[in-house]
Amino acid sequence: MKTKWNKMLKTTVAVTGCAVLFGVIGGVAFQGVNYIGGKIGEGNQIAQADTSGLTQVSDSGTTETDLTKLVEESMPFVVSIQSMSVQEVKDFFGGTQQQTQEGAGSGFIIGEKDNELLIVTNYHVIEGADTLTVTFVDETSVEVNVKGTDSERDLAVVAASLDDIGSDTKSQIKTATLGSSDDLQVGEEVIAIGNALGYGQSVTNGIVSAKDREIDGYNGKLIQTNAAINPGNSGGALLNSKGEVVGINCAKINDQSVEGMGYAIQISDVSGIIEDLMNQATKEKVADEERGSLGVQVLDIDAATAEQYQMPEGVYIRGFTEGGNAEEAGLRQGYIITGINGTKVSTGEELQNQLSYCKAGETVTLTVQYPDNSGSYAEKEVEVTLTNTSGR
Repeated sequence: MKTKWNKMLKTTVAVTGCAVLFGVIGGVAFQGVNYIGGKIGEGNQIAQADTSGLTQVSDSGTTETDLTKLVEESMPFVVSIQSMSVQEVKDFFGGTQQQTQEGAGSGFIIGEKDNELLIVTNYHVIEGADTLTVTFVDETSVEVNVKGTDSERDLAVVAASLDDIGSDTKSQIKTATLGSSDDLQVGEEVIAIGNALGYGQSVTNGIVSAKDREIDGYNGKLIQTNAAINPGNSGGALLNSKGEVVGINCAKINDQSVEGMGYAIQISDVSGIIEDLMNQATKEKVADEERGSLGVQVLDIDAATAEQYQMPEGVYIRGFTEGGNAEEAGLRQGYIITGINGTKVSTGEELQNQLSYCKAGETVTLTVQYPDNSGSYAEKEVEVTLTNTSGR
């Protein structure tokens, strides 16, 4: 069976040249967030969704939920996310093309911090994007920047300036209430909201089919549900009958013989990670001509390679490029980069994505694994001042 991560992609290609190009890859305490995990701070510009009164006890003693009211109260904190990236690819004639890739995903509003509106989504929704746009329940849109990412747990937080959001929109959007995925029961009703197929927000419902599921490509446990999770739903909210977010929709099983197997990240497992991501500095993409380079040549150490050779997963340094500062800073061939500025990286592509926020002349802190005298690996941090990308 094949797992499908539900970001919807659309690609356009434009021929731009004939030259063949070969590229060489060159824990903070949580404070000050106005809302997470059910706490409301003072001075909020955005109201919290009101989940009271969504459930009622019938005369027979059973608990009933008005799904219409639940959806009405929940739609204001779910957003659509549009991404755009430009990549260079080789064409049939040995030249290069610029390939514009558009993506559609979902997210939900988690709170405010430093005059920013913070939104949770999946890492694969925003991965490699040059621009990100969020569309709210009233169909207005604003550009957002990345706050923090965790590729291993497929999580990201993006930030919109509250100054860019009009007063009418502020009065219509809300922040989500987080529930407990630990308290979910198999068979309990859940609702998924997201930007399915990029058409805008839609709603599906089902039950919790299983908890603590493990699937290929994700490092953690997931909720399995038969609520439809379609392309574009990634990053959207999985809600319990109280209107609380208990999961982050992320994947489905894509097989003709399989029906009704969708997955969501268990919110109780990642609430601490989300807090950390919310507390990071907001990042902005740097123009290509200003972008910094580590000056290293790398190889990816994936899980299979790591197991075979008893090495950590990460970005293996196989050499250095002329004009870089990496060796002078203390990096060595054979070191394995596992993080940059507190963000985990496991591939060269992820490392380059993080470097796209850094200018030449800036100093970055790399987390590296290095072979010690005992034949195993130890961890340390190395500060490297980036050089101009033309030196890669």
